[in-house]
Amino acid sequence: MGATVTANTVGKVWGGANEPLGASYGKLMMWFFILSDALTFSGFIVAYGFSRFKFIETWPIADEVFTHFPFMHGQNLPLYYVALMTFILIFSSVTMVLAVDAGHKMDKAKVAFYMFLTVVGGLIFVGSQAWEWKNFIQGEYGAVESKGGSILQFVNSKGERLKLSEVAVTLPEERVQHKKSNGIWFSDEATLPSYSVNEVLAGFKANKDVLIRIETIYSEDTKEIKGIHPTLNKEKHKIVLNRAESEARLATAKDVVEGANLQKNEYGSKLFADFFFFITGFHGFHVFSGVMINLIILLNVLLGTYQKRGSYEMVEKVGLYWHFVDLVWVFVFTFFYLV
Repeated sequence: MGATVTANTVGKVWGGANEPLGASYGKLMMWFFILSDALTFSGFIVAYGFSRFKFIETWPIADEVFTHFPFMHGQNLPLYYVALMTFILIFSSVTMVLAVDAGHKMDKAKVAFYMFLTVVGGLIFVGSQAWEWKNFIQGEYGAVESKGGSILQFVNSKGERLKLSEVAVTLPEERVQHKKSNGIWFSDEATLPSYSVNEVLAGFKANKDVLIRIETIYSEDTKEIKGIHPTLNKEKHKIVLNRAESEARLATAKDVVEGANLQKNEYGSKLFADFFFFITGFHGFHVFSGVMINLIILLNVLLGTYQKRGSYEMVEKVGLYWHFVDLVWVFVFTFFYLV
């Protein structure tokens, strides 16, 4: 027997007050936002994946780029701090779950306490990301860019990275900052690098133990490259050239590069820096926004707003957003830093 649809039934369906799957209007709208934002992040990560594997032989190795740790300057600790940041953000998701659970029990004190811990975790993550950006922009070793756009890094005879200060010498020369106004290369230079190309070349010629490391990653396909350093093994690392080939490559030097920005990148491919700033910046903006929203919710909790309403659903809704931000970072950490 077919169901009879009356005008009264239609009015109930389209008149609001319906909660599909037991979810309120606010929760549904949060889920719609999360879905659309997930598609946006997916597009960014897919674009990164295409670029990463298109330039796989010259892509920077994350283990060599993100080696810093606060208060432990000069030590090689690959991805340790990024892993700690990830743990802190995931732990903040745990405290958010506890806040939501306390809200179901109408325990105002515990909701406030766990929301406070969530905010602290978010602030630590945002601050850590800013610190990571600072180190990435500032750089550590420096390099030279050739006329063809390749990045030439310096190593000793053992293959260990050398800073520009360990290679270059100081020459009595006048240096002019590149500006569009004076017609030099028709581009603006934010600041003068620590050393000029001539100073780097002079230092390289004076030290016979210095070699050039190029962007290309060593593999079975590249082992026959002319000028490859004889001590290379099959581990994942960049190719080190012998002295003769190093001199030939350095003869094409055009600019000294220190750190990374949207135009220059001492670590290798410029696309790597572009994606790093864009993806981590976009995610960092989400975390910062979440921290601000959580602060507002925490203030309302302390004022007793939700206790008076008899429901802490607002905490649950912002909790959905916070879990989404944490989950996105897990994907960013996996595909950007680990793969």
